[in-house]
Amino acid sequence: MIFADFAKAVGQLGDPRFRRVLLLGVALTLALLVAIYALFLWAIQSFAPDQITIPFVGPVGGLGTLLSWGSAVLMIALSVFLMMPVASAFTALFLDDVAQAVEDRHYPGLPPAQKQGFGDAAIDTVNFVALLVAVNAVALVLYFLVGPFAPLMFWAVNGLLLGREYFTMIAARRMGRVAAKAFRKRHWLSVWWAGALMAAPLTIPFVNLVVPVLGAATFTHLVHRLNAADARLNS
Repeated sequence: MIFADFAKAVGQLGDPRFRRVLLLGVALTLALLVAIYALFLWAIQSFAPDQITIPFVGPVGGLGTLLSWGSAVLMIALSVFLMMPVASAFTALFLDDVAQAVEDRHYPGLPPAQKQGFGDAAIDTVNFVALLVAVNAVALVLYFLVGPFAPLMFWAVNGLLLGREYFTMIAARRMGRVAAKAFRKRHWLSVWWAGALMAAPLTIPFVNLVVPVLGAATFTHLVHRLNAADARLNS
């Protein structure tokens, strides 16, 4: 059923409004990726005692490093890892627009969604990005221990975190944050599975640019499908 949710998200690419949201989302995702990569270079420059040289990039320092061709190649390679915090940061900035576009097309007649204040959403996202980085830092040791299964573990860990964030924020638009958390706990396995399916293509360069938008659309369908299933069970 999750694949059907994803198929609906892809099927909406012909919708002019959704296409506009997709293009804006890709632009935002790319901007976030560049920003996080610039932060990565700044951290190297700040904490390294002497100037260091990165293969294919050269000496790290200043705007020239960020704009070099070698730096672009390295950024694409690092996007395998950097897209996880990018996708989480995307939630505060653009998720509501994607969810609304999906609801207008597939779920007409719904009452206006509850919109979380940008400040509150930004604080939640900063906290979540910090959690994402901390968990992956701890899991880094385990990635080495599991050898060839490291990608599966990486997708499972980040899928759990990303699914939790996307599902909760989308559900909260319709039922409030407390009810959304309880809703997520009831369907934690479906949320985890959907998150893992989102995390896997996030590690594929270029493909990962469209994943935050299509992921948000897929989770919107997932929320409404599971909510409808719960309503049928309780009727």
